[in-house]
Amino acid sequence: MDAPPLTPTEFSSVVTAITSAFGDPTRREIYLFGREHAEGVTAAEVARQFDLHPNVARHHLDKLSSAGHLEVTTGRGAGGGAGRPSKRYKATAARVSMDVPVRHDDVLITLLGRALAMLPREAAERMAEEVGVEYGLAMAKAMGDSSDTTRSFRAALHVVADALTAHGFAAHAEGREGSMSIVRDHCPFGDLSSSNPVICAVDRGMVRGMLHELYGDTELSLTASRPQGDLVCVSSV
Repeated sequence: MDAPPLTPTEFSSVVTAITSAFGDPTRREIYLFGREHAEGVTAAEVARQFDLHPNVARHHLDKLSSAGHLEVTTGRGAGGGAGRPSKRYKATAARVSMDVPVRHDDVLITLLGRALAMLPREAAERMAEEVGVEYGLAMAKAMGDSSDTTRSFRAALHVVADALTAHGFAAHAEGREGSMSIVRDHCPFGDLSSSNPVICAVDRGMVRGMLHELYGDTELSLTASRPQGDLVCVSSV
């Protein structure tokens, strides 16, 4: 016997659970956008809809696909047309399951916090930033267009903010007090950033690494931080 369809409240709760599992509000909107299109959506369509870099949009879609919320097909959209079929992402089923997978990343974050606490603060912070820089360099190279030497500094910042958002930081670039800044409204490390503020060096390193690859060496300073009582984390560049 088929289970009754979800009520609007239940559906909203499931979507919220999905958002929490991935730690990114943009991914929630992308998931809903995909459910609205029976023929599926492409990374290019998502990029246009949400003003994202195409590779960032693809990252969101692949995350939703790997978690079982979207399935990947190859075909053309409702408009048809000639050319190579697009890779499309479709909702896996009309009904969303109320089962939410265990957040294994919570266990890893707890383990990371305890490991950092065993190191001297300076060593832990240096290691965290080095890991962030290496990961940021790899992220920028994976975007496939880091050789674009005509990219403006502002454009590079927006690409970095989009990439951070895809990794759960809900980031955006803006002008602050005569300089450009990257504002992060969410921290995927959760309470660990408060108990072990050195973890903040990871995303600082990610910003530094991505900017180095996309634009060049830049000076970076942390002007606001959640562990210090601020509402958001801000890196001024």
